Amino acid sequence: MASLLSRVSCAAEKLALRSPKKVASVVSPACVSVNQKRGLAVHEAVSMSLLKEAGVPVPKFGVAKTAAEAKQIAIDIGTNDLVVKAQVLAGGRGKGHFAGGAKGGVRLVYSPEEVEEASAGMIGDFLITKQTGAEGRICNTVMVTERKYTRKEFYIAFMNERAYNGPVCIASSEGGVNIEEVAEKNPDAIVKYPIDVVKGLEVDGAKEIATMIGIHPTKVDEVAQILLNLYDLFLTKDASMVEINPFAEDSTGSFVCLDAKLKFDDNAEFRQKAVFDQRDWSQEDKREVEAAEYNLNYIALDGDIGCMVNGAGLAMATMDIINLHGGSPANFLDVGGGATADQVKEAFKIITSDPKVNALLVNIFGGIMRCDVIAEGIIAAARELKLSTPIVVRLQGTMVDEAKVLIASAGLKILPCSDLEEAARLAVKLSKIVEIAREAHVSIKFGGHDIGAGGIVPM
Repeated sequence: MASLLSRVSCAAEKLALRSPKKVASVVSPACVSVNQKRGLAVHEAVSMSLLKEAGVPVPKFGVAKTAAEAKQIAIDIGTNDLVVKAQVLAGGRGKGHFAGGAKGGVRLVYSPEEVEEASAGMIGDFLITKQTGAEGRICNTVMVTERKYTRKEFYIAFMNERAYNGPVCIASSEGGVNIEEVAEKNPDAIVKYPIDVVKGLEVDGAKEIATMIGIHPTKVDEVAQILLNLYDLFLTKDASMVEINPFAEDSTGSFVCLDAKLKFDDNAEFRQKAVFDQRDWSQEDKREVEAAEYNLNYIALDGDIGCMVNGAGLAMATMDIINLHGGSPANFLDVGGGATADQVKEAFKIITSDPKVNALLVNIFGGIMRCDVIAEGIIAAARELKLSTPIVVRLQGTMVDEAKVLIASAGLKILPCSDLEEAARLAVKLSKIVEIAREAHVSIKFGGHDIGAGGIVPM
């Protein structure tokens, strides 16, 4: 399953309803950080290949794993106006830098030799941008493409939007820039065209979109056909988003897609094998990849309180109440409604692998999920992993009494807490105590157990 790359929502998705400022004002902090919907994001080169297959015009390009391959691609393209792009799943590549010292993940070059030199500084190194964090993200390949000189740049995106009960095309006459800024400064430049999910995008509708974004009347038919091809790609590949920014008219008067971002619904993996086989696991958080192998919904966040919850709604409520008491969640982890003891144990492994985690909060409502299964997983994890992190456990619902018996008889002094607010308050306080103790290099004890010796906090 995919890393939940859309924990940072894409610009197109935010535009479908309202401006970014309004989104932030009506959604809680936890909800802004988390989007449980899973989706596959692919490299730009993969997106370009899919566009080309769909009959959408793109520049000449090739993908290289070595600097020598990149040079040969440049020779084959047959022009000295070239661009080398690091294939890293992160925004802001052009303004980023590599750990080894190379500047920029998007470089304009003017000969095959310069392509080779630029590629050598990218391949095998970590690109650091505002989205990757200080550790950066590995660049395994580069895309070498011909450079296009543009007269006018546009923005085009297809996506599903609940507000329209189906697909919608979002387009703008102002492309090649941050579309969120356009929405804020010039909202009239944004066009939203709902598409009947049964009829699909029709020729007249495509022409209307082209006209609304200012395409010259003599070029409307050409652009309308490109829009139809993009929608067909969106539909047949089970995409959750097809975003072209910029869609441009070049110096010859032809239209071309210069940059593309495609995302796909993980639920379609069984019938989109060719697409999903191109997933680059090296671009995803190792913990999220590991969680996906056990069918756990995990998102790494920036806080210090690890959370294990069943159900996305309860998980977000848990993060909200942690924030309410002055804490910060280190992750979103939903074990689902049918987790086994082994899955719970793996969930603990994943959470505690984060060095920032100072405390754990387990919040389970046993409906489909049985509390005794959670208890078995906690006990197994505590024994196997020799956990040194304080744990607060809040259990309610199915088999909760049996769970309490299991915990009490485990000899680990794990005691359930029945009140969520109290559990959150205690987790926040414990996290702060552990943080202070670590900074002071002081050994501390909880409930008579030495945390350094793998004790578990009795609550």
